[in-house]
Amino acid sequence: MKLARVRMNDGSLRVAAVHADSVQPLDLTQIDQCHSLMDILNSADPVGLARFLLKPDTKLVPLAEVKFLSPVDEQEVWAAGVTYKRSQVARMEESASAASHYDKVYTADRPELFFKATPHRVSGPGQPLRVRCDSKWSVPEPEFTLVINTSGRIVGYTIGNDMSARDIEGENPLYLPQAKMYNQCAGVGPCVLLAEKPLDQDAIDIQLDIRRGGKSVFSGSTKLSQMKRTPDELAKWLFKENVFPNGAFLMTGTGVVPDDSFTLEDGDEVSITITGIGTLTNPIVKDKA
Repeated sequence: MKLARVRMNDGSLRVAAVHADSVQPLDLTQIDQCHSLMDILNSADPVGLARFLLKPDTKLVPLAEVKFLSPVDEQEVWAAGVTYKRSQVARMEESASAASHYDKVYTADRPELFFKATPHRVSGPGQPLRVRCDSKWSVPEPEFTLVINTSGRIVGYTIGNDMSARDIEGENPLYLPQAKMYNQCAGVGPCVLLAEKPLDQDAIDIQLDIRRGGKSVFSGSTKLSQMKRTPDELAKWLFKENVFPNGAFLMTGTGVVPDDSFTLEDGDEVSITITGIGTLTNPIVKDKA
């Protein structure tokens, strides 16, 4: 089952089950303490609760009549780095002075984890993602994203775009927060695929396509099975000595990195497709310095 936050034609915000060509709003009024998608995700049984809230006679609404929003309510968004070999190589290329650190973190027991975004910095489907005006080398990073409840259990999956100013981070690794966290720095959506069965990582493809002027200027793909660390491992490290009262979204790193000669430009369109979840598409904006 896939759940999404959607804006209806009448302006109301609803939580809905997502079907192939329609959505079916859930009736959250049946449970006193259930007011949002976040409440469902943090329940003891998200799948069971979602099915209970989904009335069979509820009218299906065509996809064209709703606007998908980011599935992030009040959760923090975090990210993991250097979890794929391609990412390790790219990070070593962008920062010669810190190359050994990226090499070590790829093989270390402890992963690289960093805070990515608060909800107001997150863009949903169709909303702009930003390239920093002081960056001359920025790229999208397509990432399989874990939805984790307050107790640290993975309850679902979505798509994340971890926008990255590679030149800023490459100048000095201590600039990582500025390279990664700023207004409109993260794309998340379009829905949450609930974790109803064991994850088959080898069956999950992650595809990136970047279009400029209507033409594809970069495309690439990888499999989730190419990730060195497991989702459970990353979730466990994130919750070690940490508390998330609303739960968390955790981007798990990227295995698709454009060539060093490529940088995003104002007006580009980035699409990330992940098996079983769907496609997240965002336009790119960049102000003049």
